[in-house]
This record gives sequence, C-alpha cells and structure tokens, in this order.
Amino acid sequence: MAEASKVSLYRTISEGNISPEIIPAEFGIIAGSGAYPRLFVQAARKAGVKRIVAACFEGETDPAFPERVDSFQWMRVGQLGRLLKFFRDEGIRHAVMAGQIAPRNLFDLRPDIKAILLLSKLRERNAESIFSAIANELARVGITLAPATTFLEHLLAPKGHIAGRIPRRSEIEDIAFGLRIAKEISRLDIGQTVLVREGTVLAVEAFEGTNDAIKRGGALGKGGAIMVKVSKPNQDMRFDVPVIGVQTIQTAAESGVAVIAIEAGKTLILEKEQVASAAMDAGITLWGA
Repeated sequence: MAEASKVSLYRTISEGNISPEIIPAEFGIIAGSGAYPRLFVQAARKAGVKRIVAACFEGETDPAFPERVDSFQWMRVGQLGRLLKFFRDEGIRHAVMAGQIAPRNLFDLRPDIKAILLLSKLRERNAESIFSAIANELARVGITLAPATTFLEHLLAPKGHIAGRIPRRSEIEDIAFGLRIAKEISRLDIGQTVLVREGTVLAVEAFEGTNDAIKRGGALGKGGAIMVKVSKPNQDMRFDVPVIGVQTIQTAAESGVAVIAIEAGKTLILEKEQVASAAMDAGITLWGA
C-alpha cells in the first residue's frame, strides 16, 4: 500500500468513516500490560478485522490475553529480531502498539543482535526514541505501525466534566496551571503528568512512571492534589499516547488526589464506565482539559 493510501486509511478509521473494503483483514498487536490490548482486540473485531496476531511479552502481557487472538508468540522485551520474524511469518502488514511496557524494562533489556544494533544507533534512549526506532524497523520489512488509538477513538477523553463533582474555581485555576507545566515537561521529554496544588508543583513524572508520581504528589497535597496528564506537543500517536484506567483512579484515591485532569481528544480512557464509576466512588473529579 502506498504511503498516501496508508495515511488515508488511518485517517478514515480515526474519523469513524470505516468502509469494510479498506479495513486490513489481518492486524498485528504488540501487546503490553493492562486492559489496552484486550480493548483493542474487541474494537478491531467489531470494525471487521478478521485475524489478529499478538507479540506478547513475558512479565508484561496478561497471561490470559493470548486466548483472545488467532496466533501469538511469547518473547522477552528486547527480542526485536524475533518480533519482526514473527510478524513476517504471519503475513502481517499492519500493526499497533497497545499497552504499557514498564519503563524499567526498557533499561533492563536482554537485547538480541537486532536490538543491540538498533540501540547502538540511538543518541538518546527513552521510550519515544526506542519505539520510534522499532517503528522504523517494522517499516523496513513492510509493516505499517498504526496510531495507538486506531479503532478506539470512542475512548478519547471529551472536553469538560466527565465524572465526580464539578471542580471549584481554585481547582480550575490549578488545572490551567498544571496544563502549562505538564506541556513544558512533556516538550522536554521528562514526563507527561504533574501534580499541583494552589499554584505549586508537587510532583513531576519522570522515569518512575505515572503511578509513582501520583503517590509522591498526593502525599504532599494532603487530600487536595490536582493531577494533570497531557500528550506531548508533537505527540506521535503511534505510541506513548496518554492513557488512564481504573488502576489510575485507584492509585489517585489511595494517594489523596482530588481532581484528575486529562487532555481532551488526546488521552484514552480505558474502560470508561468503570473509570467513571471508580472516580465517583472515590470522590474524585475527572475532567477533560
């Protein structure tokens, strides 16, 4: 498929104008942790994808997940050559990255030769640079990496109130403040989440990941912390797309977070109904900024 046609395909999917004639019959999924891979499979089947194969990772992918796909192979994080061979052997031409790979695993690799060669060419080794290089390797063998939101656009956060009480004026001001800070740290590729209160930055997400940042900031906020999560200014929608789920709400509740603000149209809310219900039960406001 020509590059222009690929762009047209994914734009059409993204806009919801899906014609069965242009949906790939087969899709590969690079399956990380959490509910994301399962929700992608459900949505892809509903959209008309006939066959789904999955690259599953030891210590990351849900052990029950392979039951949902037509073919799968377990591998370690870092076995790039095995991943490429698996997709080639399965005849895959379209793939998606769904689910998190724990940041520590990106630095605790036991890479194969293919991955060693890839990493040796990178000046910076972070999630974006590594995943971008993997996307390039997929392209070299004729596999297009689709946006991580493919088939899941209905799960993108809307603007404004999502769940919980309406935020107070002071909280709206803190959300705006947090947005500015979060956009700046994401531009610098530090992280995509901040916690603030009364115009003060409590915690900035970095290598430790979102949940640990929530715990630090929540403890300092003493029940009034505002969490803000955003996309990067030039977000590559193929990977590292901001996501929240039930686990995010649970961690926020345990840490004393009062409000969770997420960037509308750019953040996936996995299992929306369960997330909204969990936020209501915990007394947390969920807001699309």
